Amino acid sequence: MSRPAIHVESLCKSYRVGERERYFALRDVLMRLVTSPFRRSPQGSSDILWALRDVTFDVQPGEVVGLIGRNGAGKTTLLKILSRITHPTSGFAELHGRVGSLLEVGTGFHPELTGRENMYLSGTILGMSKREIDRKFDEIVAFAEIEKFLDTPLKHFSTGMQMRLAFAVAAHLEPEILFVDEVLAVGDIEFQKKCLGKMQEVSNSGRTIVFVSHQMNQIRRLCGRVLWIDGGRVREQGPTGAVVASYETASLLPGNTTDGRTTCFRKWSIGGEDNVVRDGLREVVFHFQLRLEAPVSQGHFGIAILSDSGSVLAGWGFDNLDIPDGDQEIVLRVPFLPLRPGAYSLTCSIFDRGNNLTGGRLLEQWYALPTLVVDTPPLSHPQDRWAGVFNIPAEIEVESMSRKV
Repeated sequence: MSRPAIHVESLCKSYRVGERERYFALRDVLMRLVTSPFRRSPQGSSDILWALRDVTFDVQPGEVVGLIGRNGAGKTTLLKILSRITHPTSGFAELHGRVGSLLEVGTGFHPELTGRENMYLSGTILGMSKREIDRKFDEIVAFAEIEKFLDTPLKHFSTGMQMRLAFAVAAHLEPEILFVDEVLAVGDIEFQKKCLGKMQEVSNSGRTIVFVSHQMNQIRRLCGRVLWIDGGRVREQGPTGAVVASYETASLLPGNTTDGRTTCFRKWSIGGEDNVVRDGLREVVFHFQLRLEAPVSQGHFGIAILSDSGSVLAGWGFDNLDIPDGDQEIVLRVPFLPLRPGAYSLTCSIFDRGNNLTGGRLLEQWYALPTLVVDTPPLSHPQDRWAGVFNIPAEIEVESMSRKV
């Protein structure tokens, strides 16, 4: 195997609560050296916050790796260390290749300089020569769509214009390793689509990308592997579908209810194997194993698929079931299940109605574990808020009305 583009080992980063990290000029460093013998070391460690703890991973050349986790989990801190913006408390990170970073809108820009001047400033900070910037100049301007404002001071740019320019510079100046932190959270949909396309182009050229986003559809589209950061640690890493499903499943922790009797449901699976739908446009077969202490007469079996907010996305109910006691299996065949990729709650209930056809006795309402995982290629909108619930393919074409009589 080739040498990793990024090697991170036992990386830790701590901060003192209430103290902001400062960036020192030369005079500050000299003053600290002079005064350090007279400084007292802070006592105690109760106000230490560990942003990262024992983070270890490798990224191979050409990989596109997603970084996911809740706000405050340590994702941005990790990227800042990898970008050499801040230093780790312990551990180390090795990077092999020229690095481009897009961590915050306008990083490396100066508000008093023009758009043109900031392009050269940002490119220089990224380690590019003037000749390289000259060669890519027209492409950057065209991508950023700021040609009319090239000689306008940056302070008069909108946030969206600054973001377009920042992304264009970082993506076009051919870094071998590119760090992107939630840049697609700002800007209109058309520009977000351009960014996604550009990052796909960059990855196809064999360069390495580490991409942070809370948009799981974007992570699924771009990334072959994902690291889940939780509480400053790597909670899980591996193939995108499996790790993203685990991350989404973590928020789905319902409880089960019965009438006090021994639970009926034992386990469930899809196709008799696992809990993953891999092709929602084909038949999906659910298997539910249960154990009944007594036979069920005129029974009812219900099943529903729920979103993370508890909304029913699909549900089925079956009546007049006579089920013997002992170990049984219920097999449910669904011709297709075109749900958008993600993790879903699956709840089942079984009633024994006997002669009481208006109600009956609830034997159990079971929130199935593990959760239902849909791990199919995303076919809907790349933005989560516009992707909807269903994962249905579509085709589009444009016809000229002038040709029609």
